Parts: sequence; structure tokens; C-alpha cells
Amino acid sequence: MEDSLKVAVLGGGSWATAIVKMLCENLNTVGWYMRSENSVQHIQENKHNPNYLSSTEFDTQKLFLSSDINEMVAFADVLIFAIPSAFLGEEIAKVDLPLHEKIVFSAIKGIEPKTGLIVGEYFNKELDVPFENIGVITGPCHAEEVAMERLSYLTIACQDEEKARKFSSYLAGDYIKCKVSDDIIGTEYAAMLKNIYAMAAGIAHGLGYGDNFQAVLMSNSIREMKRYIKKVHKMKRNINNSAYLGDLLVTGYSTFSRNRMFGNMLGKGYTVKAAMLEMNMVAEGYYAVKSAFELKQENAAKTPIIDTVYNIVYLKRSPKRQFKLLTELLD
Repeated sequence: MEDSLKVAVLGGGSWATAIVKMLCENLNTVGWYMRSENSVQHIQENKHNPNYLSSTEFDTQKLFLSSDINEMVAFADVLIFAIPSAFLGEEIAKVDLPLHEKIVFSAIKGIEPKTGLIVGEYFNKELDVPFENIGVITGPCHAEEVAMERLSYLTIACQDEEKARKFSSYLAGDYIKCKVSDDIIGTEYAAMLKNIYAMAAGIAHGLGYGDNFQAVLMSNSIREMKRYIKKVHKMKRNINNSAYLGDLLVTGYSTFSRNRMFGNMLGKGYTVKAAMLEMNMVAEGYYAVKSAFELKQENAAKTPIIDTVYNIVYLKRSPKRQFKLLTELLD
């Protein structure tokens, strides 16, 4: 990757805002697309995102802001997608320019629901972006803690290690440590699966299970994740690395985790619709569990935790009854 490449973030949520904050500390100009023109104007006038991480102040001289996705795609050589996976297809449909010559990094920890593909595969198969130009930003890193400048660790995965290292230098700083990986598929599946396990942890908490059971659930979750990823993409990887286990733990335990919060509400008796309305945020695990369950039918992985969450969320089975059955399957 050349030094002169222009970088843009696409998305207006908390994770997009956190990534823009990291980039602004290392680059002179950062492109930032969000679909709300009101938000764009608010940032230009007040130097902060009105809806997410509002305490984070930006130097607007460094920002190239736009609510026109084509203007941003034309501006940038490196595109970082931080749009919730449920809306990715809708946003991509607005793009008139080809993406195959762009370097694309996904900060989306989910699955594109219409195709059932993880985001890297979606860009490759649907939009002809070559795999060597696709990267993934993952790791145990909550946007809220980035805003507070608490020490956080990211993993940058890309087939082209040189691109991963160069991109890491755009994000790394005093409170952001980066490491590189060549396991694009595995890290992206891990980022998607951990949202499902965080929902399971939340449901368990909502039902009144304690820390002892939570520990057993997390231990079984990492083993289930290992089995699942091995079935879809076999390669040498250490599942205990922070991109896999670390991301699972922070999402399963943290009060900042929206997937855990969503699961907690289901455990307390909320319907899926009521929980979504009250949260007013996208829980990626809701979409991920459907795709993960369907894909698992093809690869025959043993996934009792995914099955349990699927039964609760999509088949509307009783959380209490489903978790009673799950407790007999865990060890």
C-alpha cells in the first residue's frame, strides 16, 4: 500500500466514529460517509457525532464529510465499511462506481443477510473485489472504550501482509495496539459467531443463571467456534488469540455489548421485536444466528449453543426451556 492513499470510513454508528477517531490521529485527511445529511452538518458545525460517542471531538479540518456514497467512493483508495450488515446491501446498491480496484476493509462483524455471506466473501463474490484487496478489522475492541482512550487491541487480517501492516499504522497509537493476520475468513467468522455467543450469555443472565454457568457457557462457546470455523475454512490458527477468544470474551461479558444486552432482554421475557425497539440499535447476532444455523446444516458442525439461540430467536421457543435443555449438553 502506498503512503499517498486516501482513506474513507463508510458508516455513522459508534464503531465508524471510533475508527474515524483512530485514523484522525495518524492521517491528515479522513473521508467519512454517513447517510444522514443532518449528522454531516452537525459534525461540521459542532465537531462531534450527534448520535454516537458524542463526547468525542473531531478536528473538522481533517475530515472530508459527505452524505453521498458515490462522492466518497470516488474520493478514497481505501474504503472501510462500518455499516451494520443488515443495511450493507441497501447502501452498496447506491454505488454506481466499480469497487474492484479499491482496497476494502470490513469493520462489520456480521453476515450480509440476503446472500448469507460473510462480508469479505460478499465483496469478492458479489462485487468482484480480489481477495488480496480485502481486509478485516477485528479484535476485542468496544467503540466506547476507544472514545475513552482505554488501551485496546485490534487484529488486521489481510491476505497481503504488507497491506495489513501498512493499514495497521493508520490505526495504531498510544492506546491502540495492532497485530496482523492472514486468516481473513476465520477472523471474520469468529467476529460473526461471537455475537451469537454473546446473545446466549445475555439470555442466560436474563434467566438468572450466575457467573459459574457463564464461565461454562464461554468455555463451550470457544470450542464450538473452533469446530465451526474449522468446518468452513480449514487452516492453521490459534483459536486462543485475541481476534477469536479475546473478542468472544469482551462481547460475552461487557456491559457495552449490545448483543449481550439484546439477549438479556430476551431472557427477561421481551419479544424479539420489543427488544429491538427498546434498544434502538442493531444487534448483529440477530441476523448472524440465522445465517450461521443455515450454513451449519451444510457443514454438519456440532453447535448446541447456536441451535439454542436460533430456536429462541426464530422459532420463538421458550428461553427457559431451551436453556434447561442446553445445560444438559454443556460440559
